[in-house]
Amino acid sequence: MIDASVRRSEWAPYRPDRDDNPDWTEDDFACAKPASEVHGAKVAAGMVRKPGRPVGSTKPDAKLQIALRIDADVVAAFKAGGAGWQTRMNKALREAVAEKRI
Repeated sequence: MIDASVRRSEWAPYRPDRDDNPDWTEDDFACAKPASEVHGAKVAAGMVRKPGRPVGSTKPDAKLQIALRIDADVVAAFKAGGAGWQTRMNKALREAVAEKRI
């Protein structure tokens, strides 16, 4: 376990002469075993990452990701305001909906 009080820059220095992740050889592949044989089926099942977000990680009022085509000059105007332009665009759209302009 890494001591949380130690900064990452203080860990073991990078050594280009040491290969911590060498390419596998034919012998390595021949000797490899499925994780279920090494750790058991229950542990191996926990190692598999399912696609998408973890269950329960999205809020009920989460925003939707959509594809939307917007004129370049409109996007440029929002981006000119710097970071947070998407949030500002969302706010402008929300205000337009609230004022029944949409």
